[in-house]
Parts: sequence; C-alpha cells; structure tokens
Amino acid sequence: ISGYNESELLHQPHNILRHKSMPKLIFRLLWERIQNKRAINAYVKNSTKGQDHYWVFANVTASLDKDEKIIGYYSVRRKPSEKAVKTMESLYMELIQAEQQGGVEASKRLLEKTLKKAGVSYDEYIISLQE
Repeated sequence: ISGYNESELLHQPHNILRHKSMPKLIFRLLWERIQNKRAINAYVKNSTKGQDHYWVFANVTASLDKDEKIIGYYSVRRKPSEKAVKTMESLYMELIQAEQQGGVEASKRLLEKTLKKAGVSYDEYIISLQE
C-alpha cells in the first residue's frame, strides 16, 4: 500500500510513513500507552512513497517477555470506516492547528474538550467510529 518495498522499510523508523497531517499528540498518546503496557487503537494517516496517503485503523500493543518486560511492539492494521476517516480528518486538522498555536499540550486540551463534550473516553470514541 505504501509503495515502498520491504528492504526500504526494514529497520527504518516508522515515521518514514508519517503523514504531515498527523497530529503529534496521537503518537504521544500511542507511545505513552504502549510503554505502559496498555493497548491503543488509533486512526493513522500514512504517506506513500509516491507522495499520496492512506488511512489505517491500528491496534498497537507492547510485546512482552516472560518477565513482563517490553521486547518490541506489535501492530494490527485494518481498513478504517469511511465515517472514521471523515471524522478524523476534521479532528486532526483542528488538533494540528492547536499544536501550531500552543504545542502538543494545546492539542491535548482540545482533544480532552472534544471527548468531554461527547461524553466518552478516547477508547470509546475511537471504537464507535469503526462500528
């Protein structure tokens, strides 16, 4: 889907695929969760080698050894619903604008306000868009 071949992506940081219209906040939430051994679902807009993009609905978890230490990360990606893509495109634009004006903390406050207004947690919000 990305247009890259396997050798171009192996051992490269994931941000090679990061689309410029992805809020930094979403990756911050992702890393906070998985470093605390908690799974997270997120809608991610990735760039292609040919300067296009594609969306995925990702479930990311930490991989643990027998002593519960993190040894890597595991991500399952699925096709997101059209409703989710439309909703997240709009929300992500607002979050990026907030980041440009006040940094990631401003983006976080905006997301928290959005979730509070909807009366749901982050997880409930994300899952509801995929139904």
